[in-house]
Order: sequence, then C-alpha cells, then structure tokens
Amino acid sequence: MKDISKINPKRILVCQLRQIGDVVLATPSVSLLNKKYPNAEIHVFTEGKCAEVFENNPAVQHVWVINKKELANPLKALTFYRMVGRSGYDLIVDFQQLPRCRWMLLFSNASVKLSFKPRWYNRFLYTNWPDSIPDGYAAKYKAGVLQPLGIEWDNEKPQIFVSDEERAEGRACLDSLGVGESDTLITVDPSHRRETRRWSAESYGKLLALIAQEREGIKFFLLYGPGEKDVAENVKSVAGLGEQCVMLEKPGSLRLMAALIERAVLHIGNCSAPRHFAVGVGTPSITPPGSSSSAWTFPSPEHEEVVPEGVECQPCGNEKCASGLMKCLNELKPEVVLERVLKRI
Repeated sequence: MKDISKINPKRILVCQLRQIGDVVLATPSVSLLNKKYPNAEIHVFTEGKCAEVFENNPAVQHVWVINKKELANPLKALTFYRMVGRSGYDLIVDFQQLPRCRWMLLFSNASVKLSFKPRWYNRFLYTNWPDSIPDGYAAKYKAGVLQPLGIEWDNEKPQIFVSDEERAEGRACLDSLGVGESDTLITVDPSHRRETRRWSAESYGKLLALIAQEREGIKFFLLYGPGEKDVAENVKSVAGLGEQCVMLEKPGSLRLMAALIERAVLHIGNCSAPRHFAVGVGTPSITPPGSSSSAWTFPSPEHEEVVPEGVECQPCGNEKCASGLMKCLNELKPEVVLERVLKRI
C-alpha cells in the first residue's frame, strides 16, 4: 500500500448506507475529513431512510440516495452505481463494504479507496486500509479507518444540524399537543426491533409516572418509528399521565425528531438511533442498553447507560438471550433509572 497521508483530494465520497444510528455515528468522520481537506467537496452515499441525517450539514455538498425499489432492476442498479463511481472522486471512504458499495467501487477510478481491512477476496477493490483499529466508542472506531490519511479521532461528537425552520416546526408540533415554551420536555424512545435491547413498556411507563411525582411541570414526548406505535401507546397507558405524556398520530420525520430532542432537557431511550441524535444535538441522554455494549455510548458524563448490578453476561451483544431471562433488562428497576434522571432535571 502506498503512503496516502499527503494526498490532497478535491472530491471525496463517504459510504455509509445504514442503519440510521450508524449513519449518525459516521458524521464525526465527515467532519474530520472536512477539517483535514477544507477545500475538498464531500459527498455521501447512503440509503433513502438515512439521507435526512446529512441535511444542513455544512461539510456535505451532495448526498447520493439509494432507492431500493428503483434499483431492484439490475440494469438500473448498475447504471446508478456506475454514475456514482465515475463522478470524479479522488478519495472514497467505505465504512461498511456492503455489496452496493462494492458494486459502485468496481466502476470507480478513484486513486484512493479506503476502508477497514477487507477480507482477501475483497482486497482488489481497495487501495488502503489501517493495520488495526482501536476499540472504543463506535464513532471513534469508524474514524479509525481514516488513520492512513493521518487523521485521528479527538473526541468529536456526532453532529445533527437543526435549522431555525425545523425548530419552528418542532415548536408548532409541541404547541398542537399542548406543550408550551415554559414546559420542561423529556423525549422518550421506548421502542427497538430487538427484544434484547428493548426495556419494557411497563418499565418506561412506571418511570415516567415516578418522574412526574418528583418533578412538576414535566411533559413527555414519546418517539416511535414505523410499526412501533403500539409500544408508545402502552407506555402512555401505563404512565397514566394524560396530556402530560404526548405523541404523534403517525411517526414524524428524522428532522422533526432532531428538533424535538434538541428542545428537550433530557432524552431517555433504548440503544437506537434517537440516543445518537441526542448526542448530535447536544441533549443529555440516559439509556438502558440491554445487551448492547458501552461502545454505543458517547464517552461523556452527559450520556450514560444504566444496567442492573450483578448481571455478569451483560453486554453479550446478542439478539436472543441465551438464558431467556434477559436479566440486563428485566432486573433493571424504574426506581434505579429515576435516581439518574433526578440528577439531571
């Protein structure tokens, strides 16, 4: 591999297709690339559901959006990958090595194609990769791919840039739900597609009721995604707080979610995308991580995870609990989380 620490690219492509939280965790690397190469044009290659993450980001000039339905046609897909790959990039940074990224790279004539160490059968697609990447926070790990460029992660946070128009939309949304400017707002994300990372709706509901008993003037906004409304409704029912606990009839956009979390004094939720949005907009967060490791928690006192004591198998990172007991979630009592919450509001 050649030394690329002194290159001066004019156009850079960053590849991070999914998931939404992982895309948020790629934003520090985009910022680092912009800092290193301030005159370079930076583009992003991602899936449609994730594209909103980069809206208003001053470091990003263009986003290539993968539409899975449109690209179901192999000929259209290859035409699209060729168009992206042949768009004049000097440097391509691939954080995932997914098939769609590899197809695009096949068509690219970029002089530098950078990623984490690929398997032997993919190495022909890349020109450079770091020998090793240090463990730790997930955004730090992603930035480790940039080491051959002479770039090191220095505690950079994920970044979500909320516009004034989006803040106004957030205020209008809250106003329509009876949440005023003077109300103290907490956003809550009780959903997750994996059961080993989903604290129960009953536990969230009890926690919100306990918070309301201890602090006056608190309003709770329940976040949820497609197909998850029933979870939020269960939390609202258990909490029994009426108009003090609000939610939308349909899931809102990622941009609205960012504006609402930014407005909040605290975000409480599972190990999913909203917790990374909280870091990105500067709102403190508390997370019951379940099986997730601390690699998903930004290393700062403002962002903490809460796990029950004495659960030796946590974190396992598994999608299914080996014992079936899910102690990392079921043994976490709302009263324990309450203590952390009260220190912040």
